[in-house]
Amino acid sequence: MSSSREVNVVVTNYDENWVKLFTIEAKKIREVLGNEIIDIHHIGSTSVPNLKAKPIIDLMPIVKNINQVDHFNSKMAEIGYEGLGEFGLEGRRYFRKGGVNRTHHVHIYQYDNEEQINRHLAFRNYLRSHSDVAFAYGELKERLAREFPKDIEGYMDGKDSFVKNVEHKAIEWKKLRGE
Repeated sequence: MSSSREVNVVVTNYDENWVKLFTIEAKKIREVLGNEIIDIHHIGSTSVPNLKAKPIIDLMPIVKNINQVDHFNSKMAEIGYEGLGEFGLEGRRYFRKGGVNRTHHVHIYQYDNEEQINRHLAFRNYLRSHSDVAFAYGELKERLAREFPKDIEGYMDGKDSFVKNVEHKAIEWKKLRGE
């Protein structure tokens, strides 16, 4: 297995096919998780129209019981996913597909993990509603990808403060809207 530092960091212009790729993969994941799944959301940069992004589809299934997800690891592997457990976030189950040239990330949360679920959805919805912020984020990601083409940690560190700032604004924006 390769180290995460060897991951290719590529940022591209928005691709309308990302929505279709989400839909195809969401169907496969629904079939694997069966009655355990409550909903599944397209999150991350590929879910925001016109946002430059790494061409990796982020999916966020919401399940009844997070501990039951562990029983699906072999079925997720059958559809190409590497299961990595919580992978640094308590209460999450994380899967990735595509090896060094990743194509999909799956972040599974239990329905009552409102903090994590709301954080992801608020961030996505804020960027969808604030094209100026989405544009600035895309420009930052494109610059960081040029600066750190083989260093995902450097890329992630470079956007960390921007993301945390927008995330905070997004959560406040969501509260003001009464959501």
